[in-house]
Amino acid sequence: MRRLIGWRIATVGTVLLLTACGGGVSTPGGEQSFVSGNGTVTFIAPVKRVLAPTITGIDLAGAPFRKTAGGILVVNVWASWCAPCRAEAPTLEQLSKNYAPSGVQFVGLLTRDNDDAARAFLRRFAITYPTLHDDKLIAAFNSSLSPNAIPTTLVIDRKNRVAARISGEVTVASLSGMINRVIGEGA
Repeated sequence: MRRLIGWRIATVGTVLLLTACGGGVSTPGGEQSFVSGNGTVTFIAPVKRVLAPTITGIDLAGAPFRKTAGGILVVNVWASWCAPCRAEAPTLEQLSKNYAPSGVQFVGLLTRDNDDAARAFLRRFAITYPTLHDDKLIAAFNSSLSPNAIPTTLVIDRKNRVAARISGEVTVASLSGMINRVIGEGA
């Protein structure tokens, strides 16, 4: 019972963080307000990392997704209406292609959006990696580096632990640096 209550509190806390902090309202022009990070990079030493939630589900194309055991995963929390998400989309797509030969997977986690708008975004920016729409999964990161802004990008290490986070728009240098650091840790 305590675990269930704790999980519900964590879920509500994350949803409130992602919706209430930025106001979560539409303006007369149809724009939505949200919490946008400033690109702050947080890296956790391996001995202090906690397990990430199990990242699995059906993506927006209808295909199953699961993190490869023993692999590195880059998780990007985004929404189609988010200007920094649009700005970083080409960078994420290019890095997903650059790191694919190294066995690094990329997955998007859609939040505060609808699937049709998200699919149009994916087509517009030619995003080839999968995207899941699961706010419960986003909330499950509360015990580690939680997604605290839209966009947020997390790097999950080979032992399925949250290793790093970028709060806000990624750059090639910031995300490559995080991925390379985790790759360099070895198996």
